Amino acid sequence: MSDILLHQESARLTITFNRPDRKNALTHDMYLVLVRALDEACASEDVRVVVIQGHEHIFTAGNDIEDFLAHPPLDEEAPVFRFLTALSTFPKPVVASVCGPAVGIGASMLLHCDLVVAGDNAAFSLPFVNLGLSPEGASSLLLPQLMGYHRACEALLLGDPFMAEAALEVGFVNKVVVPSQANDAAQAWAKRLEAKPMNALIQTKALLKSKQGEACSASMKAEVVLFAQLMSEGASKEAFKAFLEKRKPDFSKF
Repeated sequence: MSDILLHQESARLTITFNRPDRKNALTHDMYLVLVRALDEACASEDVRVVVIQGHEHIFTAGNDIEDFLAHPPLDEEAPVFRFLTALSTFPKPVVASVCGPAVGIGASMLLHCDLVVAGDNAAFSLPFVNLGLSPEGASSLLLPQLMGYHRACEALLLGDPFMAEAALEVGFVNKVVVPSQANDAAQAWAKRLEAKPMNALIQTKALLKSKQGEACSASMKAEVVLFAQLMSEGASKEAFKAFLEKRKPDFSKF
């Protein structure tokens, strides 16, 4: 069975992360599928809304570390960055349903979704610094705008996770429900959206994003350059080595 499930019902395309045995960790090949799905949905008149979801106990643990090291994302053409660009510029409504851990890109991608429903078991974390890396997906720009500078520092400098209710409080998500209702709640929103006039939705979304569009793109480009630079440094190598060896990293020399 595919690690990414694509299902279209009416004018709704649902994208499901489907690798529960690996905590829905995302790989190079999975990003390629996601990019293609978004590109085709963008071009298709038969798709009016996209829903992104995981499972009741896990959204995604972020990048699959072994696959990430085998295919290091060193420029904008890396599939992970192509996915973030495709999502951030996607013109139609995107609804996300998030239950359980949403780690790294699992959290930063939500900044580019339009409506997010969270299960009350959702836990969001952006542990880039803990891996010797910098943020991606324009999260260094968008998270302080959304949460305020000091809470963004908790998330990005300390790497502290924040739970569903805290995410609701700062506007990171729109609604919190019990996990068994999250995907249904996202589909209910998607059904409402698909019944609305498409061009009005697209133009309204464009207006909502217009003031941050160029800044967002510039931020993502700058983050890619720094991310690639940090990937080659000792701190990130120590972090990943420690992760694979299941021990605490030693950053005393970095």
